Amino acid sequence: MIATAPRRLQLVEDETQSLLMWAESILRAVATFFEKAQKIARRLGAHYRADRLTEVGFWTPDLTGDIIQSEDRIVLEVYTPTEDIDFRSAEQTVTFNQVQIPLVKQGEFVWGVIEGMRPGRRERAGCFYWLRYIDQDGRVHIIRDPLAYSLPYGIFAPAELYDMRLLQRQRADRSYFRRTGSGVGDATIPRVEAPTNILQLHINTASAQGTFEGLTEIYQRISDKLAAGDDLTPEEAVYAGYDAIQLLPVEPTIEYRREDSHADYEFFALPSDDAAADVAPQRSPTTAQAVLRKPDTQNWGYDVPILGSGATNPAVLGSLRPNEVIDFIATLHNFSEGPIQLIYDLVYGHADNQAREVMTHQFFKGPNMYGQDLNHQLPQVRAILLEMQRRKLNTGADGIRVDGGQDFRFFNPLTDRVEQDDAYLLAMSDVVQDINGYRRLMFTIFEDGRPWPQEGWEEISRYRELIEQKPESFQWGPLIFAHNTPSLQGFWDRKWRRVGEVIYQGNRWITGCGNHDTLRRGTQVEIDQPINWNLGKTLPDVLHKAYNNPATQLWVCGFSPGLPMDFINANVGAPWGFFRNTDDQYGV
Repeated sequence: MIATAPRRLQLVEDETQSLLMWAESILRAVATFFEKAQKIARRLGAHYRADRLTEVGFWTPDLTGDIIQSEDRIVLEVYTPTEDIDFRSAEQTVTFNQVQIPLVKQGEFVWGVIEGMRPGRRERAGCFYWLRYIDQDGRVHIIRDPLAYSLPYGIFAPAELYDMRLLQRQRADRSYFRRTGSGVGDATIPRVEAPTNILQLHINTASAQGTFEGLTEIYQRISDKLAAGDDLTPEEAVYAGYDAIQLLPVEPTIEYRREDSHADYEFFALPSDDAAADVAPQRSPTTAQAVLRKPDTQNWGYDVPILGSGATNPAVLGSLRPNEVIDFIATLHNFSEGPIQLIYDLVYGHADNQAREVMTHQFFKGPNMYGQDLNHQLPQVRAILLEMQRRKLNTGADGIRVDGGQDFRFFNPLTDRVEQDDAYLLAMSDVVQDINGYRRLMFTIFEDGRPWPQEGWEEISRYRELIEQKPESFQWGPLIFAHNTPSLQGFWDRKWRRVGEVIYQGNRWITGCGNHDTLRRGTQVEIDQPINWNLGKTLPDVLHKAYNNPATQLWVCGFSPGLPMDFINANVGAPWGFFRNTDDQYGV
């Protein structure tokens, strides 16, 4: 397909004024700051509308003072490719028409309605965009869209405008949502029922391709074979028999920058003269060339910059198109043996240090052992994070697993204590999914080991704080969450009290001994710890028999209540682990 000539890009004055009037009416309404922030957040980002106009909104609290002397210095910089982009190419040089469109500042926000922006679709690239401004000292700054739907070239590149309405209309599992959701006029919104067993997958290692496409191919082949009554190969059988898939986080992750690269950004590199282009609005297009490199970041998923969390990490998209995620989810929902649920693992308890380069500082409270604490108590931040989650769920998920619930803490000046932000955690469970007018609430799993990191937390953690407040949810249990080291002497003796807890009160716990933390914990032991050599003569033998012991499998999966989960890498004995960089630039 040959790229078409671009239409003239310009601000639509009357539509922009209507958007400003709407925003002003929200801000003046009688409501809490958070309620107002939630309504504003729904319209932030870039939305391609049914009337073919593009609505854009940015939260820009850093621009509320006198830093900006003229609104002409705040522009939406749009890059329209003049040729087809090959999203599968490892590296290519692409020519763009570059236009800068002045937007309108309104308090902490910048708004505009643009004519002529081309949306991305499965078969073509859309316009790329970011906000650019120049301060009173003449320094150029870039503000990226934290609520972007598509980031094909990573967090440091401009986002891609995408036709999300078309994507939802074309999805192959529309009937699934009609069956399981409620319409707009229905009084209640149903919550997705819990599955009976879960298989955990890491996209980068769960198929030969390391992408959503690779998994779609595997599950479609299995579905077709089962429908035809054909036998599965042993390689296929390890994926089958589960009615839910839980993915390790698929949000955009931190990015490594090559030391031999002189470009500002690894995957979307503009020459330095283009990067420092004059910010005075260029109403006529100029040309700019960018070197595009297909993202290839390998990460276990928990090292997140938060920006773009509503989108998908491009390194797990073979096509770099959001449709690829929808195709996989639809394949699960249309599975021949019955629908398979899709569970997202959401990381909103912390941000890596690299987030400071792409997000406004209002998102952060200060450093922690992972990088940065997120400022969930600021109403607009809280609303934007929940809106990121809503956009993620609208890809078609059935459930969520909330990572590190114990990390959601804040200082309460009324009690003079650091307290858990349970209200936010429970709000995550109540985010409403809306796909083509059909609404649902998610099946929810909380990982919460409070009072972590207090010394001795493993022995005193109850793992019940959240399921007691929301009984329809689940929590990770004491054997799947805590340091899992059955290769050490006396492990089951020390854990036997926890075994009893699982049996007698674990009906709302995630059980099993295979997950992404299992072998990582099993190999992270002090060298002077006593190994249980009764399990084998070599360390690999010990690990294998410790984690694949028929006795533990029998009582965990056969006699214990709760919801069992397996990790495919553990099931097939595949190596698993990631080195984690802890310096200031990439650190966690």
